[in-house]
Amino acid sequence: MTNIEDFGGGQHTPDVLVVTTNDVPGHRVDRVIGEIFGLTVRSRNIGSQLGASFKSLAGGELKGLTKTLVESRNQAMDRLIEQARSRGANAVLAMRFDVTEAGGNGTEICAYGTAVVITPAG
Repeated sequence: MTNIEDFGGGQHTPDVLVVTTNDVPGHRVDRVIGEIFGLTVRSRNIGSQLGASFKSLAGGELKGLTKTLVESRNQAMDRLIEQARSRGANAVLAMRFDVTEAGGNGTEICAYGTAVVITPAG
């Protein structure tokens, strides 16, 4: 049985809010700290690679590669949050992911956004 936690991500840190929007409803931005990112480069697992090669013949989801990508994105996100925290931010606005090939041997995953300090409005 597939566990949804194996194929999903998301934030689990109460002290740093990460959003893909440019603002947080009901909050004001008190200070913009600046651009931050979290980066990881992952090589392909030979077992997953072989399994993906065989699976691609029949079609369908490549679950091993999907799980690896989720883990990589979560690691990049953890590094983004740690950088925000270390700079005194309590939120990251306009967070995005960028995924690129890294020299044909792996995949680079970068989570980036704008570190800010927010407070409830009003």
